[in-house]
Amino acid sequence: MENTALVILKMLMILICAAWIALWILKPTNLWTKIWHEAEDRARPTLFGYYGLNFAVSTFPVIALAIIGFVYLHLLPRKPRIRQARSSATALSNPLVVNSIVGILSSFEILLVFLFVIFLVWTYYARISNDFKKLMPVKSLKLDTWQLKYLRVATRFGLLAEACLALLLLPILRGLSLFRLLGIQFEASVRYHIWLGTAMIFFATIHGGSTLFVWGVSHHIQDEMWRWQKTGRIYLAGEIALVTGLVMWITSLPQIRRKKFEFFYYTHHLYIIFLIFFLFHAGDRHFYMVFGGIFLFGLDKLLRFIQSRPETCILSARVFPSKAIELILPKHAVKCDGEWTSSLYQMIHAELDSDADQMRCIPVAIEGPYGPATMDFLRYDSLLLVAGGIGITPFLSILQEIASAQSNRKYRFPSKVQLIYVIKSSQEICLLNSISPLLSNQQSKKWHLTLKVFVTQEEQSSVTVREVLNDLSLVRAVRFGTQSNYAVNGLESLIWMAALVGITSILFVIFLISLNHIFVPVEKKLPSEKLAAPSEKVVSKEKTPSWVADLIILSSFIIAITGSTLMAILLRWRRLKKQTPPVSLNQGKAVQVLGPIEEEHEINFGGRPNFEEIFSELEKETAGSDIGVLVCGPESMKESVAKTSQRKSQCFMMNANKDKPYFNFHSLNFTF
Repeated sequence: MENTALVILKMLMILICAAWIALWILKPTNLWTKIWHEAEDRARPTLFGYYGLNFAVSTFPVIALAIIGFVYLHLLPRKPRIRQARSSATALSNPLVVNSIVGILSSFEILLVFLFVIFLVWTYYARISNDFKKLMPVKSLKLDTWQLKYLRVATRFGLLAEACLALLLLPILRGLSLFRLLGIQFEASVRYHIWLGTAMIFFATIHGGSTLFVWGVSHHIQDEMWRWQKTGRIYLAGEIALVTGLVMWITSLPQIRRKKFEFFYYTHHLYIIFLIFFLFHAGDRHFYMVFGGIFLFGLDKLLRFIQSRPETCILSARVFPSKAIELILPKHAVKCDGEWTSSLYQMIHAELDSDADQMRCIPVAIEGPYGPATMDFLRYDSLLLVAGGIGITPFLSILQEIASAQSNRKYRFPSKVQLIYVIKSSQEICLLNSISPLLSNQQSKKWHLTLKVFVTQEEQSSVTVREVLNDLSLVRAVRFGTQSNYAVNGLESLIWMAALVGITSILFVIFLISLNHIFVPVEKKLPSEKLAAPSEKVVSKEKTPSWVADLIILSSFIIAITGSTLMAILLRWRRLKKQTPPVSLNQGKAVQVLGPIEEEHEINFGGRPNFEEIFSELEKETAGSDIGVLVCGPESMKESVAKTSQRKSQCFMMNANKDKPYFNFHSLNFTF
C-alpha cells in the first residue's frame, strides 16, 4: 500500500513539474496568449477572479510540488537504499567537467544547464520575432525604427531575468527545500543560486542599460527616468530594483564574501527591497510567475527563525590544541577561522583559565540540520572518505553512524572504509579524538577502518598515529551550568510542514480575492454593455493604478505569513512543553584520554596524498564492488579527487568490466 502511494505521489510530482515547465515554454507563443486572455475574461466575473486564476496557474504548481514532495519524503522508507545498478544513469551523477572556474560538474548538471540555456534562447526568439512582426510605436516617445527595435530587444532581456528569478530562491531553501527530493545538500545547491543570480543580473543590466541608452539618444531620459506612471511598467521602480540587485551581486563576489562575510550577509538582505520594487516594476502578471519561489522562501525564513527560539545553552565544550572547538548541546567541532568562532574560542578559553567555581551559561540559538539523510552512504560496499582540515567534521558523524548500524540487521553497511585526512599541522590530528575507539580493536568489527594522515607543512619521521594522538591527547574541557530547559529541536515533521505550506497558500488566496473584491471591484455594466463580448467588457482594474494590485499582493502575503507564523509558534511551544528537559552536566574541567590505536594506520609528513595510487590500491582490494567517494575540504583537493574519480569511472564505462570497482563521487561542504 505504501509503495503504491509513493508511486502515485511520484507520478503526480512529475506531472506538476512537466506542466509548470510547459507553461514557461508556451507562454511566449500567440496560441497561449489567446487562450490565456480568454481564460482571464471568463474568470473576472467569478468569485475566483482574475487574480485567483493567475495564482492557481502561475504560482501554485511550485507550492503544490513542495506539499506533495514533503508527503512523499514522509512515506519514503528510512532504511538505506539498496546497491545501485551500474548503468549510464548512475554515471550521470559522477564528475564530467572538473575546472577551477566552474568547479565540479556532473553530466546531469551539464544537461540541465544546457536545457535551461535552450529555453532562454527559445523564449527570447519567440518574443522578439513576434515584436518585430508587429512593431508598434510608443506613444510617449518619438523613436526611429532602429531605436524602437532596440527598445524591444532591451525589453525582452528583462523576461530572461524574470525566468532566472523564478528559480533563484529555490536552491537556498533549507527547511522547505525541494532539492531534498533529489538528495542534494543545501551547500551543494547554493552554487545554482549563484549561477542564476549572476545570469539574472547580467540580463537585467542589459535590459536596464539598453533602455536608458534608447531614452538618452532620443532625448527622453529626463522625462522617462523618474516616471512613476499610473499603469504599465513603473520605470523608477525598475531602476531601484536594478541598482539594489547590482549592489547585492557585487558584495557577494568571492573577494568580498570571504573577507567581509558579515558585510555580504547584511547587504544581501536588500533582497526585500529588490523583490518589492520588482513587483512594482513588472506588475502582478509577471510577479505571479516568480512568486512560487518567493512564497516558499518567505515561509522557510520564518520557520527557521521560529526553530531557533527559544534559546538553549551549551552544556560543555572541548578545546583542541589546533584551536578547534567541540560543542556539546542538550539533545559538534567548530574551527576558529572567522570572527564569530574566534570570539567563541576566546570566551571558552577564558572560562578554562579562570578559577571560578561556577561556569557561566552561554546561550545559543540553533537551526537545522538541513540536507539529505546521512544514512544514504550505507548503500555502498566500500567508502573512501577524503577530508581536509575542518572538513573532517561530517566524516566523524558518518563513521559513528556506520559503527552504530552494525547492531541493526536491517541496515547494510560498507565492509571497508578508508579515511584520508590531509592537514597542515600535526596538532589537527586531535580532531580524531571522538573516533579513537573506532581506530582500535579492528578484529572485533564487522567492518574495517583504515586511516591515512598526511601532514603537509611538517617534516618528521618514524612516528605512528598512536604516538601523535597520545602526545596530543590533553584535550581541555569545560562544562557549563544550564539556564535553559529546552533541548535542541530539529526540523518539524514533514507532514507538519506540508500542512503549513498548504494552509498558508489557502490563507493567501482568501485574502487576495477578498481584498481585490473590496478595492478593485468589477465595474457594473450597462444593459447595452451586457451584450458585448467578454474581451470587450471594461473592468475597473484598468482604471485602477497598477501599484494598487501590487500592494494587495504584498498585503495578502504578509497577512497569510503572519497567520501561519502564529500557528507555528503555538504548535512549537506545545511541543516544547511536552519534551523532557535536558540533563545538566556536572561542573568542572576534564581531560580526554585516548585508548590504544592500531599500528596499521599511517601518518605521512611533508607531502600530499597521491590519489592515483590510493584509487589503484582500492581497485585491487575491492574488486567488483561499488565505492562511495566522499570529499570535504578545500576546492583544490575536491577537484584533484574528482579528476581521479572521473578517469577511473570513464575507464570502467569503456571496459564494462564487472570485476572492477565503480567509483561514485560525492562532494560535501561543511559550513557553520
